[in-house]
Amino acid sequence: MREYRLISADSHVNEPPDLWQTRVPAKLRARAPRVERFPEGDAWILEGVADPVNFGWNACAGLEPATMKGWARYEDLRAGGHDPKARLAEMDRDRVDAEVLYPTPRLSQAILANTDVELHVACVRAYNDWLFDHYVAQAPDRFAGLALLPNVGVDAAVAELDRLLGRPAMRGVLIGAYPNGSLEPKPEDDRVWARLVEAGIPLDIHVSMSLGMPSAHRSKLPGFGRFYDAPNRMVQMLFSGMLDRFPTLPIVFAEVDCGWVPYVKEQIDNNYLRLAPAMGYQHALLPSEYFERHFHFSFISDAMGIDNRQRIGVERMLWSSDYPHISADWPHSWRTIEAAFSGVPRVERDLILSGNAKRLYGFGR
Repeated sequence: MREYRLISADSHVNEPPDLWQTRVPAKLRARAPRVERFPEGDAWILEGVADPVNFGWNACAGLEPATMKGWARYEDLRAGGHDPKARLAEMDRDRVDAEVLYPTPRLSQAILANTDVELHVACVRAYNDWLFDHYVAQAPDRFAGLALLPNVGVDAAVAELDRLLGRPAMRGVLIGAYPNGSLEPKPEDDRVWARLVEAGIPLDIHVSMSLGMPSAHRSKLPGFGRFYDAPNRMVQMLFSGMLDRFPTLPIVFAEVDCGWVPYVKEQIDNNYLRLAPAMGYQHALLPSEYFERHFHFSFISDAMGIDNRQRIGVERMLWSSDYPHISADWPHSWRTIEAAFSGVPRVERDLILSGNAKRLYGFGR
């Protein structure tokens, strides 16, 4: 049986230029995502997005910082983003045993924000077929694929989930909005959550939920707000009742870091207890206890999170490489890990680096 010492709970693919042009019905191809060439480099053309969507910063792992640019030619990208065999070699070089694979965020955002039901569903299906048939099936012991779920009605989400359950390495689902088509959870979504619980796979949200279209990468300003959406979603899920109805549903917030979690737990409990008598709250648990039961958080580098791991919950933390994006330390992930986890007991380090992801995504089962 394979040993898992390091699992990235949030890595990405670079979708090939012909993914949708060769997989959606012919009548939809003129409107489906495609890559075109510009003087600056290649970019995706996406219906509903005014500007070409470049992808250089989504594919620059291992480059010298001065050479990382927003624009790139597709043929110049590191092959592992789209070629699973090359990916395995790149993982071996970085000593990463397994990865949970997410799409390129702005591509999935554009697909899930498209309100044309036929095109929306066709593009979702095309991505999932490529991911599961072409990519993760090459090494199901090392890849966990996340099925992209449509958000144009619960029937469509259930149909896609049922179509994919049982495929090799299908180990979770990714949503950009709730299956009902809004940014508010509703009881009708319970059909999806019930299937996830039955299958024993997590619900995943990457950074945030949105129904807005993405924009091109222009200036790259230092980012610090990846976690802004997650606390509101956590509270939203709690007060919608879905956590009471599905007490064993694991939920992963990817690339939101976790140093902020103790503060949110403290503040939501404080406000809940102050308001409960007037508002008539009658939850079985405190908000922080729901959070500790359901939510998991992936991070790339988070010294505050590691220092406060007991307040977060060691079992809730997931290391990730973000490969092949600009935040990745490839091929020197272990160098960063050894520095970040200095002084952390081995049993806790192993949970954060691999054990938690192994449990959530079923590696080794």
